[in-house]
Amino acid sequence: MRILVIEDDPTDRKLMGEVLRISGHVVRERASAEDALEAIAIEQPDVILLDLRLPGMDGLALTRRIRATAATSGIPIVAVTAYPERYRREDLLAAGCDASIIKPIDTRALAGQLEDAMEKRPQ
Repeated sequence: MRILVIEDDPTDRKLMGEVLRISGHVVRERASAEDALEAIAIEQPDVILLDLRLPGMDGLALTRRIRATAATSGIPIVAVTAYPERYRREDLLAAGCDASIIKPIDTRALAGQLEDAMEKRPQ
């Protein structure tokens, strides 16, 4: 899978990227929603792993923009958050996220969690 990781924390971004690469995925990384929009338009990833707390445009606003564009509206989006009480599942789904993963990231489980999220994605 071609995965775009959007995460502003450099340590978390590198960790997720490396774990997914080791699992055999092609991974691109971006630190902001604005940079991610450009990458999404050019690269058309198979799935987006999206931190919800980003500087500037947050993850839910980015999700809405991705869903509003015909060329990108079908890309699966898996939200990542350390604040599940702030970002409730209903709100994530309403914004257009397909699934979510709670931080801290379990490096041994990340690839499997992502694949499970994709299998459970509504069609």
